[in-house]
Amino acid sequence: MAKETQPKWKGKAMAVLKRSTPDQIWPFLEEFCNLDRLFPDIHTCYRVEGSPGQPGLVRHCIGKFGWANEKLLTIDPTNWSLSYQVLENNFGLNNYVATLKVLPTAKMGDDGKPAGCEIEWSFITDPVQGMKLEDFISYIDNSLQFMANKMEDALNAQMQRFGMS
Repeated sequence: MAKETQPKWKGKAMAVLKRSTPDQIWPFLEEFCNLDRLFPDIHTCYRVEGSPGQPGLVRHCIGKFGWANEKLLTIDPTNWSLSYQVLENNFGLNNYVATLKVLPTAKMGDDGKPAGCEIEWSFITDPVQGMKLEDFISYIDNSLQFMANKMEDALNAQMQRFGMS
């Protein structure tokens, strides 16, 4: 009897950043090996192989719930987007590929540039054993909201240090 294949899980989360522009937020995501500074529950993240900022870069992340090696597949600084794949891991992720995009908002500031931005995190993966899709999407969404707050807080602190707030 042939093994029954389950459909892939697909999902998306969005975070709205009202105080930051895409140009301010992109460097946080572009630095692929700084996930431990942004992501809840990740305490270590470092480069295993490849060149910084280049497709093929592999990072190793260790956190509260386990570890994963993740490979940068594409990076597009002009359009503020990147995609990556989770390789070996003990989270139960198989064939997980995600894309992160920073999107300008339609609202314009006094300088004619976007006033605020959004981060979109989309993914496709095999179903995760012992988890429901809606719970997985909720985890991604909560993580993204946490990351967005960390980025805006870091930018705010930097602006205060330089007397720009």
